[in-house]
Amino acid sequence: MYDVIFIDDESDIRLAIEQSFELEEISACFFANAEDALIAIKEQGLPKVVITDICLPGLSGENILASISHQDPDIPVILITGHGDISMAVNALRNGAYDFIEKPFPIERLIDTTRRAIDKRSLTLENQALKRSLKASQTLGPRIIGDTPSIQSLRDTIIHIADTHADILLFGETGTGKELFARSIHEQSSRREGNFVAINCGAVAENLIESELYGHEKGAFTGADSTRIGKLEHAQGGTLFLDEIESMPMQAQIRLLRVLQERVIERVGSNELIPIDIRVIAATKVDLKVAASEGVFREDLYYRLNVVTLDLPPLRQRKEDIPTLFHHFLLVAASRYGKSAPAIEAQQIHQLMAHDWPGNVRELRNAAERFVLLGQLSQLDKSAQDSQDVGLAQQVAEFEKSMIEQALNQYCGRIKETMEYLQLPRKTLYDKMQKHGLDKNNYKGE
Repeated sequence: MYDVIFIDDESDIRLAIEQSFELEEISACFFANAEDALIAIKEQGLPKVVITDICLPGLSGENILASISHQDPDIPVILITGHGDISMAVNALRNGAYDFIEKPFPIERLIDTTRRAIDKRSLTLENQALKRSLKASQTLGPRIIGDTPSIQSLRDTIIHIADTHADILLFGETGTGKELFARSIHEQSSRREGNFVAINCGAVAENLIESELYGHEKGAFTGADSTRIGKLEHAQGGTLFLDEIESMPMQAQIRLLRVLQERVIERVGSNELIPIDIRVIAATKVDLKVAASEGVFREDLYYRLNVVTLDLPPLRQRKEDIPTLFHHFLLVAASRYGKSAPAIEAQQIHQLMAHDWPGNVRELRNAAERFVLLGQLSQLDKSAQDSQDVGLAQQVAEFEKSMIEQALNQYCGRIKETMEYLQLPRKTLYDKMQKHGLDKNNYKGE
């Protein structure tokens, strides 16, 4: 679909604007009358911007404005007016037109207004997509963001294992997004209609963890005034996520092993066996094999959980994803706090890329929220380890790629503005985009 639909019954004007738009890399489709334009919109979908003369044979520009506004009131409609049409144009502004331009007009004025309208529409589409994504995340699970090989491999693995019955172990540092991956597995499985039940094993007191997991009967212990089902029973037909499983007491590990093997539970204070149909996804930030050798984790439980293990990379090992992740978190935070997402400068991207991120994605998300609220980044120090682990050439390549991506995002994939912003010749920019696997079409608005 074209970014712009342009309607004018004068062929000379259409030809001049078509040539100018082509030079400016503005994709547009041109029509001599409103009827043909509306048919094209019906067949191909709405553009980002509509530019139309007010006085046309047949339907007028005001008719087009009314039709477009009925379909989507957020689409910018720019009106071209003759001297005698000014009052109509002012009235159209009251009815939702984006702007009007009086004939004769300098082409620069039209291009500038068109660019601003396209940017406004792109931002609107981006915000709408964000709202849909936030809404969908409540039912479809969060989106795994990133294009590094490690993240692509994890996505592929999840596709293959999501709809199996295998229990899964997630291994990764604090803040790498273990619950996000667990929810993604759940939502891509046939269990998505069942409950996703999460419990942090390190946050439950040792004397309460069995009651929390298996439930209890009335009178099973002091304070048990009524029967209560536990997390495993609540996850019936769905997924149980056991975070920080390394913190589970040894006695609770023994009972969990039996549950995983036999798929039956007993509530505390009961002798009745209750069959359960659940998938268990466990998560840990320590090497359970080492913990088992040290006697602080049951070796048989480790091997029972270790059927499928997903290693989640720390952020310092996927730095190419930092600009994309930060941009996503900026949009999420801006939506949450009702603010506009601030622009981020090249030096700040460099600062983000240089930081070691010991708190991983969680720390990056917090930095994005502070950036939205305060308009600045906290001081992020570059660690010595970062310099040792990543050579200069790789650091330069990562920074170069992030700068180009940021510019392509900012200008919605428009090469002319991107090359001017980066101060690069067109061929050099294309060569670098090919080197980093960047496609301008991936940065155009939806």
